[in-house]
Amino acid sequence: GRKNDPFFRLIVAEQARKPKTSQFSEILGFYNVKQGIFEAKADRIKHWMSVGAQASPTVHNLLITKKVIEGKKDSWKN
Repeated sequence: GRKNDPFFRLIVAEQARKPKTSQFSEILGFYNVKQGIFEAKADRIKHWMSVGAQASPTVHNLLITKKVIEGKKDSWKN
């Protein structure tokens, strides 16, 4: 996003590829923090997670909060 305008895309990328290189497999949704808009393709997220994809702790917690997936939130502050 622009400066002071946080906007994030949810993507699937191989671990060997960096997300900023624009080499990703699929766009799964987006999250506009300022407007509170969250849109995600729940069926595609569940598909990718079923074949072994792992979400970052922040994205995992966001998906649980928005009720896209069920589970326990990750705690990365040990």
